Amino acid sequence: MGRDEDRKVKIDETDIAIIRHLRDGRKSFKRIAEDLSLAENTVRSRVARLIDNGVLQITGNVDPGSIPGHSVVFIGVKLQGMDLVRKGEEIGRLKGVVSVSVVTGRYDLIIVVLLKEGFSLLEFYTEHMSRIQGIRSVETFVVYKDYNFKVPYVL
Repeated sequence: MGRDEDRKVKIDETDIAIIRHLRDGRKSFKRIAEDLSLAENTVRSRVARLIDNGVLQITGNVDPGSIPGHSVVFIGVKLQGMDLVRKGEEIGRLKGVVSVSVVTGRYDLIIVVLLKEGFSLLEFYTEHMSRIQGIRSVETFVVYKDYNFKVPYVL
């Protein structure tokens, strides 16, 4: 069993309902408890369990298109070898990287990168991505307009 399977936690419908309410990360446990007819301590303990088990993270996210000078690119990466997880972890530590996913299909990895004035796509490739060995090719997809796309501010 791989390490992702080792840390899977049982999630029930109540957990899912609480997570849905936390789309508004500022919503109080008291309000969630009232809406779901639960005790506030039940909500608090379930949220703590979900956070402790890596299922839930409460963060502030931004709409990159609404911040002047900011943009997002998706990058499809083909690797020379099959060390997908290690390469994904390595790329995930680069400046501006919001997420890295190991995927099926034409690419091995899909990367989401947040850019801003003073940190361009050219800088990302020449000063950061160029340090990663074993990349066969990349294809960049610049996001011109997004809908319902929010990311953590990683810059």
